[in-house]
Amino acid sequence: MHRVGEHKAKKGLIRIEFDEENGIAEHVKITGDFFMHPEEAVHELEQKLEGHKIDELEHLIDEFFAMRLDVEMPYVNVEDFKIALKKALEG
Repeated sequence: MHRVGEHKAKKGLIRIEFDEENGIAEHVKITGDFFMHPEEAVHELEQKLEGHKIDELEHLIDEFFAMRLDVEMPYVNVEDFKIALKKALEG
């Protein structure tokens, strides 16, 4: 099942997209018009979520940002990513 969730943050749209195979997230893509520095952090977050059970994804997002204190995201926060994820899971 293909899942997509979008959330409009203060400045920027966050879109989380993945395929759910037997309760596992595959082909995770995080896109949108938000700014994140360093830029490779988005790719690292995708990799962290890849291959995990969908009910673990929210916790993994929290864990990623707790560990990566160097990540800067003006006008976007961790909750914005979690809202986009929840919308994907509702769909």
